[in-house]
Amino acid sequence: MALDIKICGLKTEEAVDAALDGGANHIGFIFFEKSPRHVEAEVARDLSVRARQRLAIPVAVTVDADDATLADIVATVKPGMLQLHGKESPTRVADVRAKFGLPVMKAFSIREAGDLDAIEPYYGIADRFLFDAKPPANSALPGGNGVSFDWSLLAALDGKVNYMLSGGLDPENVAEALAVSGARALDVSSGVESAPGVKDINRIAAFLKAAQAGETRNRE
Repeated sequence: MALDIKICGLKTEEAVDAALDGGANHIGFIFFEKSPRHVEAEVARDLSVRARQRLAIPVAVTVDADDATLADIVATVKPGMLQLHGKESPTRVADVRAKFGLPVMKAFSIREAGDLDAIEPYYGIADRFLFDAKPPANSALPGGNGVSFDWSLLAALDGKVNYMLSGGLDPENVAEALAVSGARALDVSSGVESAPGVKDINRIAAFLKAAQAGETRNRE
């Protein structure tokens, strides 16, 4: 089974093409104005078309967005999945899923084993989980901070838990992250940038190559 890989926070055709050329099958667009990776819906719309033409899934990433904001994003961008990266409750996740008719990935911040307990109320509601590191105390961003957590915590999860591993991944450590966590899906953003919000096509290519090589080694 091939890895699912999402390159997130994309804003340009060059970055989308680099992700698709390297084998990414999810393309993430961030709609959060505090983030250096924030993208306008009209730009994401055109990039989403590019992704869908090559059978990748456009993912719209929001943080505690209201219905009006989500409705505008869904109508304009036509994403294949919504990622909720705020403090959305199980009820809110269920409501978003029902209103917009799209699969929902709910993000969780992880530092210690007990943090994984937070996913339990979302079983059967969220279609997928995303595990990111807890942000630094001074960060205004819930994700994209370039910090990681102890990947071995995920090895204890039930194998049926459908999740993406995120947080501090980069071309240099992704193979280790796969080996330690046993993850089947990855999400990367800051680890393939030359500056906050500026994607580096060479690092995107290197990340995808390293991830795929690491997965091959794990199967041997």
